[in-house]
Amino acid sequence: MLTFTIPHNEEFIEIQEQPIRLIIAGWTGRDADKVQEHIEELAAIGVPKPSTVPVFYQVSASRLTQSENIQVVGNGESGEVEFVLANIGGDIYVGLGSDHTDRDAEVHGITLAKQMCDKPISHELWALNDVLEHWDHIELEARIRIHQEQHIYQKGSVADMLHPVDLLNKLAASRHGEPLQPGEWMMCGTLPAIGGIKPAHHFSMRLHDPVRNRSIFKEYSITNLDING
Repeated sequence: MLTFTIPHNEEFIEIQEQPIRLIIAGWTGRDADKVQEHIEELAAIGVPKPSTVPVFYQVSASRLTQSENIQVVGNGESGEVEFVLANIGGDIYVGLGSDHTDRDAEVHGITLAKQMCDKPISHELWALNDVLEHWDHIELEARIRIHQEQHIYQKGSVADMLHPVDLLNKLAASRHGEPLQPGEWMMCGTLPAIGGIKPAHHFSMRLHDPVRNRSIFKEYSITNLDING
């Protein structure tokens, strides 16, 4: 069971929620030409092309975590900051998460690579309706720490990705009209990594709303487990 806080009338409501399904939306960029270019770049190094754009992967809901540390096998993984959509009791909320992924496994299958890592998510959520009118002003940022040095890893606007209403509609269309259901969570795509994808010992991220002057934060450390066989 996960615990969340939701701002309401200048106060915070605390709720508990048990996610029952986790969907990871990929290739969610608004610029179709850039999306296709990136698909071809990855295909050239052996990463399978998606069957559709966007594509909706499904991994275990138990991978969602609010822990401050995750354990991963080997050193070939990395985080990526994303906004997250959740249906809780019939209402849609926005949160913050990292689609931590095993990059070494991507050449064998995207779903496999995503399933291999926990997905850290924030404790705070916002009602989607509270941010829809100014959605494209919202910003994402991620920082990584490597050998005690912190670097800006990702930074940009959610406007680079499909609008949440469009993404929810595309999800429904891919499921014969079935929308995001109560208990379902969806990670919604990410920004390019500045300087390329890198593993790190620590990952911190922020979802910032400059119109309402508020932010959601999440950070976590990564423990790398040895591969002994």
